[in-house]
Amino acid sequence: MSTIASTPGASLLEGAYRKATWRLIPFIFVCYFFNYLDRVNVGFAKLEMLDALQLSETVYGLGAGIFFIGYVTFGVPSNLILHKLGARRWIAVMMMTWGALSACMLFVSTPVEFYVLRFFTGVAEAGFFPGMVLYFTKWFPAHKRGQVMALFMSAIPVSGLIGGPLSGWMLSHFSAGQGGMDGWQWLFLLQGIPTVLLGVAVLFYLNDSLAQAPWLTAEEKTAMQTALDEDEAQRSSGTHAVHSFGAVLRDWHVWMLGFIYFSIQMGVYAINFWLPSIIKSLGFESATTVGWLSAIPYLFAGVFMVLVGRSADRRRERRWHLSAPLLMALAGLLLAANFSDNVVLVMIGLSLATMGALTGLPMFWPLPAAFLGSAAAAAGLALINSMGQIAGFLSPFLVGWIKDATGSTDMALYILSTVLFIGAMLVLVVPARLVNR
Repeated sequence: MSTIASTPGASLLEGAYRKATWRLIPFIFVCYFFNYLDRVNVGFAKLEMLDALQLSETVYGLGAGIFFIGYVTFGVPSNLILHKLGARRWIAVMMMTWGALSACMLFVSTPVEFYVLRFFTGVAEAGFFPGMVLYFTKWFPAHKRGQVMALFMSAIPVSGLIGGPLSGWMLSHFSAGQGGMDGWQWLFLLQGIPTVLLGVAVLFYLNDSLAQAPWLTAEEKTAMQTALDEDEAQRSSGTHAVHSFGAVLRDWHVWMLGFIYFSIQMGVYAINFWLPSIIKSLGFESATTVGWLSAIPYLFAGVFMVLVGRSADRRRERRWHLSAPLLMALAGLLLAANFSDNVVLVMIGLSLATMGALTGLPMFWPLPAAFLGSAAAAAGLALINSMGQIAGFLSPFLVGWIKDATGSTDMALYILSTVLFIGAMLVLVVPARLVNR
């Protein structure tokens, strides 16, 4: 534990953390909300887009997944650029670019155009999330990041909670072809433009470091920097502290963590890209109804994510707070697959799966941050994130291919459950002494 936390200056430090949290997290939350909405809104556009363009489920799955080929390819380079240029400028560039590309999806008319735009949108987004994880290490020590990450990543379930009904409403409202465009085209346009505007706002709102934050007093900056220095010294003294990119590539912990993150994302992206379709297959034809029903799992996931994040920080325990939600996601997928003709049980299963898989995301990131030294953090976090994002390509493509081949998503849910089980077990292999702080 930091020595500062036991001195009279503790109240000053805690006040500084609260100030930083309220200053940074709400704005970054909104940015991540639109980041995730722009990434997965193709799942709702699919409800009309496939018929309008005569695309197969396999083409959709490939197009949804090819985004992540661009994402994985440019993940490490993008984060290294962010580390060099500073978060404010590079995040602004990324947001304006991917927002514009996402809006341009309205012009898609062929599978090739679909693939190309999805690929370059992935390239543009590649550095945002790992960049944010790196950014938080410049402000908060390890024992604060569980809750911070949970608050930040609760934008994912909120994007489903709000984005589902919003996307369903857009499809229904613009079904008359206003402006010569279909509802799915309006969806891409209206959800892409706010991201471009937020990118401009980043230039004026974010600060690259503590030293550049005029909203903190000199005493607050000193206290926070001292806590960060102590946290780095404790991390550097660890047996498995990693301090260079070469060491990152040679450390088996990094590769194991990359697979764990891959297993989490296999479940997450299956839910994000196929939840509307699975709900529609239960007999609900109205896009508005599908949108509201899609919001239910995300509502529970948002609450569960924040509660688990608080518990992990309070107890200084990381492994079981990650493994248990993954096992819950596994149980939810199995429930949905085994009772696919029962609307209530499928919705309960999908809710459990969404709660578990999405909670796994913020609970995962304190693990690699606990032993990656500052010199290796930019490349190491991006590498792990890129390994996980491979699931973004495989998961939707696998589900689409299986659905075309069998007419059902049940077999895909069984496969995803197996991958989640392996990931949950590997979490418990990570030495507790490395991450429980």
